[in-house]
Amino acid sequence: MISRLSILILLIFTACSNDGTTRNPYLQEIGFRFEANLNLPSYSPLTNTGSAVYIQSDLAGTRGVFVINAGFDQFRAFEASCPNHAPNDCSTMELDGQIATCSCEDYQYSLFTGQLLNRPDDENRYYDMLEYNANYSGGSVIISN
Repeated sequence: MISRLSILILLIFTACSNDGTTRNPYLQEIGFRFEANLNLPSYSPLTNTGSAVYIQSDLAGTRGVFVINAGFDQFRAFEASCPNHAPNDCSTMELDGQIATCSCEDYQYSLFTGQLLNRPDDENRYYDMLEYNANYSGGSVIISN
């Protein structure tokens, strides 16, 4: 009986462990749903693998969203505000092909992975891009959080 109780307590403690994920303190994760119809001229570049667009809308993300066609009807969507400081006048990143650049510090991020490409070599904590859900359905990419 005692060994069963010990096993049960051990299982409870291991089930409650933290996965170590640290939320980005600079960006709020707001709820939204945005549909990008690929038949519209603004979003038609997304019909080509490797192409990306910037969706500048108050209805998508904090400062808009970058969307890239990753191939095989897979799309990735990321917040357009730089993840390494609070939103300000220079924090909306600029799209250059498959790279998003923050003009505040010239940080560059891959739109295929969301990773910071030129991470400084110091002891500070740096964040990758905040990713949103992106699903392809019926000729549209539905972006949500």
